[in-house]
Amino acid sequence: MSSSFFDRHRVIDTDTHVTEPPDLWTTRLPAKWGDAVPHLEKVDGRDVWFMGGENAGMGPGFVTAAGFDGTFPESRKTFGECPPASWDAKARLELMDRDGVYAQVVYPNAGGFGSGAFLGLKDPELMLSCVQAYNDFLVEWCSADPKRLIPVMASPFWDVDAWVREIERCAKTGHKAVLACNQPRAWGEPALFDPHWDPVYAAAQDHDLSISFHIGGGSFEDMAAEFELGGGPKANFARVSSTIFADNSKQIADVTFGGVCHRFPNLKLVSVESGVGWIGSALEAMDWQWRNGGVAKEHPEYDLLPSEYFERQIYACFWFEEQSARQALERFPNNIMWETDYPHPTSMSPGPATPADAPRDYVDRALAGVDEDVVHKVLEGTAASIYHVD
Repeated sequence: MSSSFFDRHRVIDTDTHVTEPPDLWTTRLPAKWGDAVPHLEKVDGRDVWFMGGENAGMGPGFVTAAGFDGTFPESRKTFGECPPASWDAKARLELMDRDGVYAQVVYPNAGGFGSGAFLGLKDPELMLSCVQAYNDFLVEWCSADPKRLIPVMASPFWDVDAWVREIERCAKTGHKAVLACNQPRAWGEPALFDPHWDPVYAAAQDHDLSISFHIGGGSFEDMAAEFELGGGPKANFARVSSTIFADNSKQIADVTFGGVCHRFPNLKLVSVESGVGWIGSALEAMDWQWRNGGVAKEHPEYDLLPSEYFERQIYACFWFEEQSARQALERFPNNIMWETDYPHPTSMSPGPATPADAPRDYVDRALAGVDEDVVHKVLEGTAASIYHVD
């Protein structure tokens, strides 16, 4: 038997990102919107996305750090400096072959990790058109090998009716999951558990598309403010990258305490890029407070505890954790998947200045001694089911 898990399992990476090409929107949208359409401009020698004619504060170099010799805020400056595997599908497949990865789930960059950046366009018609253009682009990008590249649709969350229609459209075009805004209140929208969102949850459930809550899906302005605090940019980035996981515990609490899981028992929900080591303690606290607060008395229709709802329909992804990941697997072997976060600054993408290992080396070390059936679920089985991998 091979000594590497990567040789024994068809490995699925459940969180990667595409570095969008500069002409994604300018070649797909009518000229009537002019410079309001998302496009790259150079600011002090750096490529930066402009949306609605204003600097969106993010460029491809900031989020494309795989192999880069430095740490944030040091970064590549131009799109041309980004490795081809970040933006070219055929090069991505070649990288996957070298790493021993069978399939990747693909998320955006420029539109935000919850699609919130599109709000900067301000024009609802343009906002929706940009979401649709991105979703069409991603299906085309993944068509390089649709069995191995798994598209996740962006969402016009500011318009529930439009969101439902886009789910229905994207389910037909080949998308395998729905990217939701994980902090809608940051944008003045109702909380995740509000019935306002029920048509969206129903549409996703009807089409058997999971809903992804990706960290950093709230307001970019709030996140940028965190980076400006005292302590230095490197310390601030590392602090935010460590503590942002806790945000997703709030999403799990929202959908369990707020009844979303009860109302939509067949809906799959995924906590993306949030790690897994905290899940056990968070759910233990939720179960205790559920009983302590008398939730069952107030909501007798809720027939499960938060941890039981989690086991039934909520999932999470990890990449750099070791001992804490093992502990999570002991408690929730059916709910945990592996990811790399390629090509982000926090990814399992070795660079001279980072501690990241090659995916194969990390997984073989981190999961050594774990039951082979559990390893299969983590690396392949669970993700194959959720994302309909052939």
